[in-house]
Amino acid sequence: MGWKAAQKLIRHWKVLRGDNVMIIRGKDKGETGVIKRVIRSQNRVIVEGKNLVKKHIKQGQGHEGGIFTVEAPLHASNVQVVDPVTGKPCKVGIRYLEDGTKVRVSRGQGASGSIIPRPEILKIRTTPRPTIVGPKDTPMALVWEKTYDAKTGQGMPDL
Repeated sequence: MGWKAAQKLIRHWKVLRGDNVMIIRGKDKGETGVIKRVIRSQNRVIVEGKNLVKKHIKQGQGHEGGIFTVEAPLHASNVQVVDPVTGKPCKVGIRYLEDGTKVRVSRGQGASGSIIPRPEILKIRTTPRPTIVGPKDTPMALVWEKTYDAKTGQGMPDL
C-alpha cells in the first residue's frame, strides 16, 4: 500500500463486527444485516447475506471447483449503523456517562440519541487464553522473588 492509500484509511471506526447496519448505497440499498467481518486495511466490511456475487473457483487438491455464491466486501461509507429505537440508519457519536464509561450513541437527522450497545460477539475471544502452565511459562515462585532492595541497593548490577 502506498502512502496516499494509507492516508485514506479510517482511523476511528464507528462500525464494529456484530453491529446491525443498513446498506445505503449499491444493489442491496435499504436492506439491513449484521457485520460479519471488518477489513480495516481496505476500509471495507462484509455484511452477512448481502452483496452476493458469483465466484468461479478452480478445482485443486483437497477442494472441488465450481461456481460459488460469496459475500463481497462493501466500502465502510456505504453502510450505517441502525438506531436501536427508531430502526433507521444513523451516524454514531461517542459520549461518556457519569461514571466515566465510554459509549456509542446514535446521532444525526431523526436519530433518537440512544445508546448503541456494544455487540456481544466482541466479548468472545477468537483464541481462548491458556489456563494451564506451558513449558515456556515462568514459574510463579520466580516471578514473585524479590531481586532488588531499594534501601540497600542490593541486586544492582555492577556497571
